[in-house]
Amino acid sequence: MTTPQARYVAQVLDHYRTLPGTFRRVLRQDRRTALALYRRGVRLDIVHDAFVLALARRTFRSDAHDLEPIRCLQYFLPVVDELLDSPPLPEYLDYLKSRLVDAGVLPA
Repeated sequence: MTTPQARYVAQVLDHYRTLPGTFRRVLRQDRRTALALYRRGVRLDIVHDAFVLALARRTFRSDAHDLEPIRCLQYFLPVVDELLDSPPLPEYLDYLKSRLVDAGVLPA
């Protein structure tokens, strides 16, 4: 039987690992970051929305092809904090998701 903490960490890391632009691997540091998010009480939907917002910002930059891969989960922490401080309208996140799907970055 897994604990809520273990399920949360696993879900964050599984989602992170599948994101385009990452190395598709999980480091110990990533596990610590996911655990810190759990301990802060950050909801999973906020973490997933941070993934979407950060991916959209990277994808639609004019120099997106020159960007280095995302090396760790900590890359998304400023976006998580931004969403906690000032959440966007859900429609905006839906719009970004659809743009990322249309661009072939996220699966339909």
